Amino acid sequence: MTGRRRVRRLNQLLREELSRLIRREVKDPRVGLVTVTDVDVTSDLEHATVYVRTVESDRSMEELLAGLHSAGGYLRHALGKELHLRRIPELRFEEDRSLERARRIEALLDQALEGDEDPGSDGADDRAEP
Repeated sequence: MTGRRRVRRLNQLLREELSRLIRREVKDPRVGLVTVTDVDVTSDLEHATVYVRTVESDRSMEELLAGLHSAGGYLRHALGKELHLRRIPELRFEEDRSLERARRIEALLDQALEGDEDPGSDGADDRAEP
């Protein structure tokens, strides 16, 4: 239990600090307006997946991820200085696709509900028993 709580706290701490560092310190032109939506640290604290989104429609996600990957070493070093942890996890950046998944699920639910609504039916079983 304590280990899970520690990982959750570290996830939140890394998310907040990475957001600040990316916004203020990363000067790579490939990295524009980025939101760090979540961080998922492995239980052994060796690796962290950093989920990001951007609001800039003209910027390709591949380009943005390449810029973040390029800044990864600097970000780890800066995290080490700021957080005073014995070991900073290796950072891996990925696009956060949770919003698209939620929209897809919502659309599927809407379709299913529309299919269930039959305007000529009162909800009773229309089959006649012999």
